[in-house]
Parts: sequence; structure tokens; C-alpha cells
Amino acid sequence: MGLKILRMMYMKTIKIIVDILMTIFLILSFVRWEDSNFAFHAIVGTACALFFTIHTCIHWKWLKAVTKSLLNGKLNKALRWKYIVDVMLLVMWGIAIVTGFIAIGYFSFGIAEMAVFSRLHGITSRIGLVLVIIHIIQHLPQIKSYIRIPLSNMTKL
Repeated sequence: MGLKILRMMYMKTIKIIVDILMTIFLILSFVRWEDSNFAFHAIVGTACALFFTIHTCIHWKWLKAVTKSLLNGKLNKALRWKYIVDVMLLVMWGIAIVTGFIAIGYFSFGIAEMAVFSRLHGITSRIGLVLVIIHIIQHLPQIKSYIRIPLSNMTKL
């Protein structure tokens, strides 16, 4: 097996692990716990932000290439919609992450001026969740192929 194939398999495995962990932490961040359990939400949200950042870095080359194609007018309609959703995800989750950290002042110290950041965090997080669902639907063929390959290898054992 060539080094290039091993690297591709390794990266695919990393992508799957990052996506699974990001999904788990995203779901946990939306679970309604007791109001007093803000620390859990903050920790889970921070982990989700970390995996979101890793996911974005892994796919940064794709984003740059598609941006270049878009600017050159060489992007098909399906790819254009994926790109629009991805950029909206970057913006919404970027705002949600930043406002989430700023809102810690509201929850931890009772600083009333920080309440607006808490509300903005809630709004952008919910919009981001809808965009994540759209993103997953758009990428179902890739997701199915990630699942299908390991399962087909298991049947050969």
C-alpha cells in the first residue's frame, strides 16, 4: 500500500472522528439542562467550537478552491448552494462562538449589558443548527460512502 493511500485513509479517519465528535458536542450543547448547569453548556460549547474549527481547517482548501471558482464564474448550481450554506455556517457559528464567550460575563458575573450577547448567541446558534441540518443533507452521499466503506471491509473478515 502506497504512502499516499495510507495518508488518504488516515485523513478520512480523522475527518470522520472530528465530524462525529463535533456532532455529539453540538447535540449536547442544545440539550436543556438545569439553568444552574451553565458550566456544562460552556464546556460542551467550547469543545464543539474546537471541533468546528478543526473541521473548517480540514476543509479550508476546498473552501478556497470553490471561492476561486465562484469568483471566476465557473461554479455549478449545486456546488454554489453548498458553498452558500458553508459560508453561512462559518458566519453563524463564528458569531455564536464569539457571543457565547462574551455572554459568560452575563451568566457568571450578572453584567446586564452582556444580556444582548446571550440573546444573539441563542439566535445564531439556532440558525446555525438549521444550517448544519441542511449541510448534512447536502453531504449525505459523502456521509453514506464513509459509512459504507468500513462496513464493506467488515464483511470481508
